[in-house]
Amino acid sequence: MEGFTRRAAWGGPLLVAVGAALWGTDGILRVPLTRTMAAPAIVLDEHLLLALYAIPALLLSRAALARLRPAQWIALVGIAWGGSGLATVLFTMAFATGNPTTVILLQKIQPVFAVLLARLMLGEPLGRRYWPWFILAMLGAYLVSFESLAPFWELGRARILTAVLALGAAALWGSATVFGRFVLADLPFPTVTGARFLLALPFLLLLALGQGQVGGALLGLRSTPLNLAALALIPGLISLLLYYDGLTTTRASIATLAELAFPATAVLLNWLFLHQGVTLTQLVGFALVWLTVAALDHLSTPTPAAGPVPLAGSA
Repeated sequence: MEGFTRRAAWGGPLLVAVGAALWGTDGILRVPLTRTMAAPAIVLDEHLLLALYAIPALLLSRAALARLRPAQWIALVGIAWGGSGLATVLFTMAFATGNPTTVILLQKIQPVFAVLLARLMLGEPLGRRYWPWFILAMLGAYLVSFESLAPFWELGRARILTAVLALGAAALWGSATVFGRFVLADLPFPTVTGARFLLALPFLLLLALGQGQVGGALLGLRSTPLNLAALALIPGLISLLLYYDGLTTTRASIATLAELAFPATAVLLNWLFLHQGVTLTQLVGFALVWLTVAALDHLSTPTPAAGPVPLAGSA
């Protein structure tokens, strides 16, 4: 029993760290695809492959799904269309327009948006102490985005577009966190994950049709199936399931530390394989963002089960 307790003490944070580290492979898998495929086609293909997990997961949970209230179904659609669909398209577009390391570092701001959206959507108390940290996080995000405190209109259209796309994805994933807290009270996370992937497909199909990218998606499945499969599985499904398995026994404050494996892995891999570095100014900005997230964890002291709904392979 003592050995089991000891393993349980470090096993949860280790799983969180491994899951977060696998998210860091997203850039080296996604960026090469953006050179030959449009973002809607890439994300549609991801979800078509992830449906191989989603359909059995939902069939096994059909009794629980049948008990959901309309409001919970609306939340699931919000998670799928916003967090798994549109957010991943914006994320992919950001990779195509700017430095992928910048895009990755900006995703750490998701919990800051989630706290604010929880106040707006769920009426959760915010507290006066939130706003100084929010301002500090925005300062950090600015430094990560632009590597300078100069006015953004002087820093070039490409950098501004990359920051807008990346922060838009972060805000949508933050909203998925809020909706996820609402439905996770009645559904296990593997079921929510399956619904997230499958319900996003109609939205992504319509988006690809509207942009004439369905043919590109089919061509991508034929020409780069292994890269797409790796993208869907490694920083997507596998990382997410490991992360949530670990989160069930890990305090949020410790999970915040373990999640640093995500940007650390991403920065290293992007430097080695994509030749994209990170500046000292960006590291200072990231430190401000991470300090804010750690402070918010301390102020709100959430339970492990109330942790964030992560990128899901950015899907």
